[in-house]
This record gives sequence, structure tokens and C-alpha cells, in this order.
Amino acid sequence: MSVDTAVLKGRKVVGGVVEGEALVTRQTISGWGGINPTLGTITETRHELRGVSFKDKILVFPGAKGSSGWSAMFHMTRLSGTAPKALLFTEMTTKVALGAVVMRVPSMTDFDRNPLDLIETGDWVKVDADRGIVEVRMIAPRSAALRTGS
Repeated sequence: MSVDTAVLKGRKVVGGVVEGEALVTRQTISGWGGINPTLGTITETRHELRGVSFKDKILVFPGAKGSSGWSAMFHMTRLSGTAPKALLFTEMTTKVALGAVVMRVPSMTDFDRNPLDLIETGDWVKVDADRGIVEVRMIAPRSAALRTGS
């Protein structure tokens, strides 16, 4: 069995190197009232990942929504031991940037390709934010154009 792989290049927000299973959503995440920081789960009523834990996952998402409470809630996930291993997001805002900094997890944005078009939940992802590289081992076959960015 062959494994499809792909590489994304992006910009470091918070440095570090980690790897783990991807958790992907195309919906923004509300920190204040949208997550349970003690459990590390999304609680937002209409969110596609409601009830799903992001603990120890590589969280791939568009970005943050809501108030500046986002960073406080995600800081609490670090204190509770329920934070994601890394953040990969497409829309840079002060909320998500501050959240990444207070969680102290490797975080990246401004990719050469949209990670939401390439990474799927369950893919194995290595984030090397220091070098600005994300390596993706895909669990399901993708087209050659998607893997190479052609």
C-alpha cells in the first residue's frame, strides 16, 4: 500500500515541531462560548465538530470568530492539558494569533496552497513551523494535482 504525501509551505506564527492526526473544519471556531476548555471540545451548537475533541490534534481551520475571549478560552486549554498540538489556519486575525501565542503550540498561516483543500481529518501531519513546512501523509488517495499543487 502506498501513502500519498504532500508538502505545504507557510508562515510561522509560533515556532516548534510536532506531528499528529489532523482534525479539519471549514468553519471558524468561537472561543468564548464555543469550546469547553476543560474537555478540549467544541460546544458551539451549529458547528460541524460539535462534541469533538481537539486535544492532541493538529487543528486545521479557517480561523477564529467572536470576541477577544477566544485567546482566554484557548489559553485555558493549555492549562487544562486539552490544547491541540498545533494550529494551521487560513485567516490571520489578532484573536487567533494571540490564542496561538498563549497556547504555545506550533502555529502557521499564509500557505502556498489552502490546507483546507488538501488536509482531511485523520491525515497524519508533521508541522515544522520553524522551517515553515507542513508534511501531510494522506489516509485516502488524492489526485496528483492536489498532492503537487499543480
